[in-house]
Formats: sequence, structure tokens, C-alpha cells
Amino acid sequence: MAGIPVCIQCGTTANPCRCKVVGPTLGFLAFAAAAIVEWPVGAFVYLFRHRSGRRIMAHPATVIYPSVTTAIPI
Repeated sequence: MAGIPVCIQCGTTANPCRCKVVGPTLGFLAFAAAAIVEWPVGAFVYLFRHRSGRRIMAHPATVIYPSVTTAIPI
């Protein structure tokens, strides 16, 4: 039985509970959605422009996930 992915980050100082559930979970879902689009595009671009292709494929992990995770302190 497949369930909804839940990510938990403990030890953070963003809130009094010192754990985050909503931010990392939404960050993961945003990462997955962006990766579905950007990884094939990045792979195609990589054939012609290696550096740009790598940057496109790394975008979900380096920009999308951290920005969504830190934007939600819960």
C-alpha cells in the first residue's frame, strides 16, 4: 500500500517544537514535480551544452527544495 510521503526534519530552530513536517514534505513534492519536467529537459540540453544541462538538472535539488522547505517553518 503506497502512502503519502512524509518528511520530518528534527533539530531545527525554526519553531519551538524543533521539528518540521509540512515544509520538508511540501519541499519534496515540489522537488519531485520540478524534477519530472527539468531532468528530461536538462538531459537533452546536456547533449549540446554540458554545463547548462547539469545546472538545469541540479535546479530542483539546489533551488526548489531548499526554498520551499525554508519558507514554511512548520
